[in-house]
Amino acid sequence: MRKYLVTGLLIWIPLVITLWVLDLIVSTLDQSLRLLPVQWHPRVLVGLDIPGVGMLLSLVVVFLTGLMTRNIIGERLVAYWEGLLGRIPIVRSIYSSVKQVSDTILSPSGQAFRQALLVQYPRAGVWTIAFQTGAPAAEVRRHVATDMVSVYVPTTPNPTSGFFLMVPRAETIELNMSVDEALKYVVSMGVVAPVDRSAATHASV
Repeated sequence: MRKYLVTGLLIWIPLVITLWVLDLIVSTLDQSLRLLPVQWHPRVLVGLDIPGVGMLLSLVVVFLTGLMTRNIIGERLVAYWEGLLGRIPIVRSIYSSVKQVSDTILSPSGQAFRQALLVQYPRAGVWTIAFQTGAPAAEVRRHVATDMVSVYVPTTPNPTSGFFLMVPRAETIELNMSVDEALKYVVSMGVVAPVDRSAATHASV
């Protein structure tokens, strides 16, 4: 009896959580319909709400924004907009911080979250997975002669919370796994282990 219950739970729990996350994302993005006039809403046009229309609208808006800002006029408008926000005291600090983080993470040339590492945390001899986010600031490097790297140590099972650490580069180990594989490993609390690529390479040879 217990065996069948556990088997059923193993099938339903991932499915339910996946559907719940997708529903949360779709319902959140559907709020963008509020930007449209009421007479353009699906409920008015076809008589019922259509889930996902707002998500499509959000994707179109994001795409068109990126398209328009890839020219000289668009760049000038963005610079003007950022300059305007930079004159508002509280908004300036929030916007600049969020923009710096998003530019670092989403930029194709950025190095944030491009490498999974092994670091000793919270004490020597205990290892955990971290993600390299860059190099310490110049002010930090002036006070520390050692070659350091900035890393983010995610918590389990919620990787969106964690710790920012600066550790000696010599005390980190680069892992032969993608960031996605490392995140799955962290979220699953070590249950879902990545494929051993080095063993597969040796076997093929």
